[in-house]
Amino acid sequence: MKSPKELMLDKHLLSLLDPQQKSYRLGKLLVEDAEIESLQEYANTVSIKRLGYNDHGPVHMRQVACNSLLMLHLLHEAGVKTSLEKEEVGSFDDSTCAVLLASFLHDLGMSVSRTDHELTGCILAGPIMERLLAQVFPDNLSEKLMILALSNEGIFGHMGTRKIHSVEAGLILVADGCDMEKGRARIPMILNTEAKVGDIHKYSANSIESVTISRGTVHPIKINVMMSSDVGFFQIEEVLLAKIAMSPDKQYLEVYASVVGQEPKQYL
Repeated sequence: MKSPKELMLDKHLLSLLDPQQKSYRLGKLLVEDAEIESLQEYANTVSIKRLGYNDHGPVHMRQVACNSLLMLHLLHEAGVKTSLEKEEVGSFDDSTCAVLLASFLHDLGMSVSRTDHELTGCILAGPIMERLLAQVFPDNLSEKLMILALSNEGIFGHMGTRKIHSVEAGLILVADGCDMEKGRARIPMILNTEAKVGDIHKYSANSIESVTISRGTVHPIKINVMMSSDVGFFQIEEVLLAKIAMSPDKQYLEVYASVVGQEPKQYL
């Protein structure tokens, strides 16, 4: 059974897609797929219970998908073309399909290990993406393979440790970094009470009250982070900004952060 949070995110995700486009059909297939749901649930079990990390399951992957689609639409509204559009090999809807697939499946590799989980994720997601794309693009092999390759770039590059080049893949990096509100660290903090190396990530994330993505004033996308304490700056500077620095979409972003009641600090 899906949690209320998953169901809410499923609804929000589909609201970001055009019902007349193939990306909407793909979105419906993703949120209804039993294999994906099972893998996402198990990835979360491994992440939280075995490894002591925060949420890397169905809620996180749905949130990253929503973040990615929102930013993609903000770029589109600002007249920024996707890589497929600029290269004149695909449509905006093709790019939407790739961003949707990559973001919704990007952490499947956490079901195996944290180490190189983005590479393991490509292996696990590959057959699933092929199966779903065959249903959405049954008569267009070249389009299906193009979207499959671009989706793999998004999964492959989402940790910011490998160079990526497309606008589409760059959004996955940023969207992943934006999912850092305190609810994501709640269960690990309850289950893992002994102090250990790396706890700063957990406590830093727990101080993030909200992350909002909206239209920027100078650039197309504005990211605003609100925190309850200064420890949250670690999460922004060591996680979010590190990912943004590796994203081809850095030029399109504004980033602000502030502790509740204080003036915001502008990073980009």
